[in-house]
Amino acid sequence: MKFTKGNKSIRSKRSRAVLLTVCLLVISGLIAGCSKGPEEPNAPKLLLGFSQLGSESAWRIGNTRDIEEKAESYGVSLMLENANQKQENQIAAIRRFIAYKVDVIAFSPIVEEGWDNVLMEAKEAGIPVILVDRDISTENKDLTKCLIGADFYSEGLHAGEYLIRKADSLGLEHVNIVEITGTEDSTPMRQRQAGFMDAIKDDPRMEIIESINGDFLKSRGAECMRELLDKYGQDIDAVFSHNDEMTLGALPEIEEAGFEPGKDMIIISIDAGQEAIDVLKEGKINCVVECTPMLGSTLMETALKLKAGEEVDELIHPKEKLFSDEQDLSAMEPRGY
Repeated sequence: MKFTKGNKSIRSKRSRAVLLTVCLLVISGLIAGCSKGPEEPNAPKLLLGFSQLGSESAWRIGNTRDIEEKAESYGVSLMLENANQKQENQIAAIRRFIAYKVDVIAFSPIVEEGWDNVLMEAKEAGIPVILVDRDISTENKDLTKCLIGADFYSEGLHAGEYLIRKADSLGLEHVNIVEITGTEDSTPMRQRQAGFMDAIKDDPRMEIIESINGDFLKSRGAECMRELLDKYGQDIDAVFSHNDEMTLGALPEIEEAGFEPGKDMIIISIDAGQEAIDVLKEGKINCVVECTPMLGSTLMETALKLKAGEEVDELIHPKEKLFSDEQDLSAMEPRGY
């Protein structure tokens, strides 16, 4: 076919139109690709910054492991820092999370006071904060969205109620109690003590002859028990310890002093880790109140809701049990921590 000048002009205009259309499509595709960001198939659903207070116990190690495993299973990218029992380390970690612009911050506060400034920084950055395991003391309730953790008051209450039942079964007329508490001013220390006190306050047989700070550590549990045995010896009828680690530290000291734990002294602990349950089955511990560290699923689900702008409950408690010499524990499942 023979083209005229007019046909060449028409074809040239059409070619330029096609080229322009292709360019526009390419540019549109690039813009759309850039806007996807977190919608990419391999992008995490959530970036969560978590400050763990330490690794002082089997409970804490189990809690950390559960959070790590659940983050992976929920497709959550986790920035985890261990504060090694120091509040200043936790505050620094929270500031790093803010600088990194995580979606949600979670932390287990080592003590209740001293968080307002750093949490106000998180609030101003628009990052919601979840408390895990422990509470804080503040007049500004808007600094955090919720608390995920045990009902520590009820744990102390159950421990005291068990002691009353045990005293009844043994026909005891008076019970001298020593208390090995957790970290001073921490939420579990305060609330477990309050619950225990409330449980026994109307029973005239019950007398706490001393409370001593064991800091939730096995080594401190041993030190505290030695000190208590030196002061009171055979006058001790019951030991209420705020966690398994301190209890397990105290037991060899009781035996070294010539007493049989679980018989000469009533032993009550909190956490219900595997080692404490094994010792309970041996008869050296009389009662262990459960405080589960398996909070990972609840944390991930709650964080995802907050990222999506959904409301969450201010207080989320797991279901927990009590294990004691009142029960048949032979078929008990492994604890996992």
